[in-house]
Amino acid sequence: MLDMNHVRSFIALAAELNFSRAARRLNITQPPLSRQMKLLEQQLDVPLFERSSRRVVLTPAGRAFLPEAQKLLAQSEAAVAATRGAARGSAGSIRIGFVGAATYSFLPAFITRARASAPHVELELVQMETAEQLKAINDEQIDLGFSRPLTGPHHLDCLCVAREPMMLAAPKAHPLAAKRRPALTMLSGEPFVMFAPQARYLHDKLTQLLADAAVSPRIVQSMTHSQAILSLVSAEIGLAIVPAGTQNACFNDVVFRPLDLRKDCFVELHAIWSPANRNPMLPDVNATARTFSS
Repeated sequence: MLDMNHVRSFIALAAELNFSRAARRLNITQPPLSRQMKLLEQQLDVPLFERSSRRVVLTPAGRAFLPEAQKLLAQSEAAVAATRGAARGSAGSIRIGFVGAATYSFLPAFITRARASAPHVELELVQMETAEQLKAINDEQIDLGFSRPLTGPHHLDCLCVAREPMMLAAPKAHPLAAKRRPALTMLSGEPFVMFAPQARYLHDKLTQLLADAAVSPRIVQSMTHSQAILSLVSAEIGLAIVPAGTQNACFNDVVFRPLDLRKDCFVELHAIWSPANRNPMLPDVNATARTFSS
């Protein structure tokens, strides 16, 4: 059984890629953090980080473990919240799935607003990819999802709750980091970290953006999650184009710049739910979600 404190520390270190900063973020000193990571790696029997005097980077195993660790932590915290809610005698609960990208800006604001407007509702949160949310809603495992726009046939109600531009993410030492608004054409031939095809919505959006501008960066890595992409940008593996909200990921070695585009490029986050859902708490929580709709 994994220790959730170790999992939480791993997520913090994966975000910071620096033991000192991660320790400060966790309100502990660096030696206990190092011990926790060694114990976690021993338990998993794989190295999660490559460490040197100059930098800390995620190994392939670490990159694969990161989204699973985030799910584990979210599920653990949801279980605790549900138990405490039952003890307090709350009116009811609602189970919410969310994509990792929602955590950068939308989800914290939504939770704060939902607690204020519907304090009687206990929120149970679990991280899921869009396809997982679609299945979970149809299987009545979650009541509400925050996902990328759905594609293909479905019978769910959808509401756009967030819309943000795409931005350039560059290592602090890269020449483009000094530009206030670099042109997209400046990326031609540059090493580039791309969204993998598994992240279908962002991959297709970015592929179309580059194709329309006839820009061909040199793709050196493909990653599913923005967090992993920014880790590689921080390690000076290449440039990337990511949603603007990822600026909240706290990578000190990454600079974000708006791009000079011929046509604006926005990505959306949608609330999704089944019109057949009978959870009496859903209308109250949906009312909060609607306050984010433009």
